[in-house]
Amino acid sequence: MEAFSLRILLISVSSFFTFQWLFHRVSPRISSKVSQGFVALSDKQKVEWNSRTVSTFHALVVGLFCLYILRFDDAINDDPVWGDPTLVKINVGITSGYLISDLLLIFYYWKAIGDKFFVVHHLAALYAYYYVLGQGMLPYFANFRLLAEFSTPCVNQRWFFEVLGYPKSSKPNIANGVAMAVVFFLVRIAVMPLYYSRMWSVYGTEAFYRLPYSGRVAWICSSICLDVMNTMWMHKIARGCYWVMLSGRRPKATTQENGKAE
Repeated sequence: MEAFSLRILLISVSSFFTFQWLFHRVSPRISSKVSQGFVALSDKQKVEWNSRTVSTFHALVVGLFCLYILRFDDAINDDPVWGDPTLVKINVGITSGYLISDLLLIFYYWKAIGDKFFVVHHLAALYAYYYVLGQGMLPYFANFRLLAEFSTPCVNQRWFFEVLGYPKSSKPNIANGVAMAVVFFLVRIAVMPLYYSRMWSVYGTEAFYRLPYSGRVAWICSSICLDVMNTMWMHKIARGCYWVMLSGRRPKATTQENGKAE
């Protein structure tokens, strides 16, 4: 089995420093020019703003790369357990650098962006990615997980609208809320049957038994852990979307009632 290659280490380290640079330097400068509301935010809000800006950038980069790999990388599609992990390692290396960078920021700015669920999420992902980067196993499943990143931009945009003072009943907020619920469901919940059916298809095969016991545990346990959290988040998002849509209908209903009363 492969050990960590120098190239993957360089990619992960470069990713870490790139996301730190984006957080501390790029996001504050661009945000202050693009949004006048950014300047008026409190220090804690600026920390979270920059964190979410970086998060959105990461999500788009690795999400698009993920789609490319799923579409064109025949090696991992034909052999999801031991297929050539070269492209997947690059994508996972980028993500690992981001996760470590984000963990550092979470702990350092705990009062502003500290969240125990994100810590658990990041650690579970890193634990699973260790086996991909270090031993080249399960490339298809590791890459498949990165589809979930496509829901991140909408989640972050909801927070941007909220901190900038957009009413929940505003059209941009409602449109983003619906998009967030739909995309989150599609890339994190609806794909579960496909993911676990593919997992079941390799269970008990020779390729499966070539996996070390610790690798099987990391794969299965991290998958279940992440999907339990995804289900909890989906429940919260669905409730939030429902109330946002409901608040958007109330003014119209009130206006119609007033018109009839007149």
